[in-house]
Amino acid sequence: MGTVLDLARLAQASASVVALNQGSAAALQSLQAQRLRAMLAGARSGSRLYRERLKGLPDDESALIKLAPVERGELMQRFDEWVCDPALDLAALQAFTADPSRIGEPFLGRYLVWESSGTSGSPGIFVQDAAAMAVYDALETFRRRPETGWRRLMDPMGLTERLAFVGATNGHFASQVTIDRLARLQPWRASSIRSFSILEPMDLLVESLNAFAPTIVASYPTVALVLAEQAQRAALQIPVREVWTGGETLGQGARQRIEQAFGAELRNSYGASEFLAMGWECAQGRLHLNTDWLLLEPVDERGRPVPPGHVSHSVLLTNLANHTQPLIRYALGDRVSVCAESCACGCPLPTIDVVGRHDDILRLRAGEGQSVALLPLALSTVLEQDAGVFDFQIVQRNDHTLVVRLPAQGEEGRASLARCRQALQGFARAQGAAPLTVVGELGQVVPRGRSGKACRVQVKRG
Repeated sequence: MGTVLDLARLAQASASVVALNQGSAAALQSLQAQRLRAMLAGARSGSRLYRERLKGLPDDESALIKLAPVERGELMQRFDEWVCDPALDLAALQAFTADPSRIGEPFLGRYLVWESSGTSGSPGIFVQDAAAMAVYDALETFRRRPETGWRRLMDPMGLTERLAFVGATNGHFASQVTIDRLARLQPWRASSIRSFSILEPMDLLVESLNAFAPTIVASYPTVALVLAEQAQRAALQIPVREVWTGGETLGQGARQRIEQAFGAELRNSYGASEFLAMGWECAQGRLHLNTDWLLLEPVDERGRPVPPGHVSHSVLLTNLANHTQPLIRYALGDRVSVCAESCACGCPLPTIDVVGRHDDILRLRAGEGQSVALLPLALSTVLEQDAGVFDFQIVQRNDHTLVVRLPAQGEEGRASLARCRQALQGFARAQGAAPLTVVGELGQVVPRGRSGKACRVQVKRG
């Protein structure tokens, strides 16, 4: 079975990434402009949707100012006009992603496919060809902070490492597809790369991780925090040297707690379904944006540019690597602040602060004097996959009551609420919680947090 790998393209992308790591700002600007021109020309010729949007505009950076931003909903509604390969049929892709047994399998033998979770609106399907994957692979390989010198000398191929990914494993999500692909690309390491579902009851998850004994744990900050608690209680005893986090906001307090609990180094990153490897953390602890392969425009509520040092209302992403499914001035929804000063590490890539999701970990009553933690990503996954609901908010009222707010009303709203109630009560019961009451509030606009994404899981305060 294929792995969507082009070694020639990978070598070319890797050489470019390495050369720029200590290059100049002028070299970065030149590369970015060159790749933007190629993207605009390719989108104009291959995508009917972008041919329409780019009509009358030049094939250079001046086009961006005049090009209206695009939303995921419009792209998905016009999917066949959006993509540049007519063989990419939306119905076929939806059937493909509906089958968990095909996670990581190349679509049509030449595309990797992952779906978004729908946290910023309707779910999306994103297709990556070998050229895009070569860029992502090069960025992941040569932009992550280098390993400790003696470890790299003693184990240059990482044969002694055991990688555990803890996340949503039963969908075609980017992280899970990437883990599956890594095992396919490195069959000699397949037994030392494993995924663990966040939907597992915590005691079973801890037991499985202890048995696997990973040296690297990759997950989301909220999950890493709960695992850190288990490590502090000595329930989780694993020889972790590194913790990789991404996908949610990582505060300094959370970082310190995770690192102290595991006695390990934490490496944070910034990515999305729309661009897998958007940012990486250098040795100075600063998050660098890979602007040699993407453009990220911070904008205010009216779509106007936001200057460095100010937090944006949203960001517009232009992916310079994926010519099969162009993303040009795509409203990503994150709120970021671009740092005005250069980084002491010497890399010319700009640094950013990302204001991501701030969902809470819910703690429910489990028994006399005991509680059980329910992770926000697990709760979101349960409602999306088991209840088929993507636009919602869960608010914890007390240690045995959750409120589910849905925009739907009438019969549709009541049916959605019934599915949510059944899914949440079943999940809480499986996690060891006491009987759970789920209250519904229909016809509610789901509030958006500072990240621009829905604040989906919260503890009621005050």
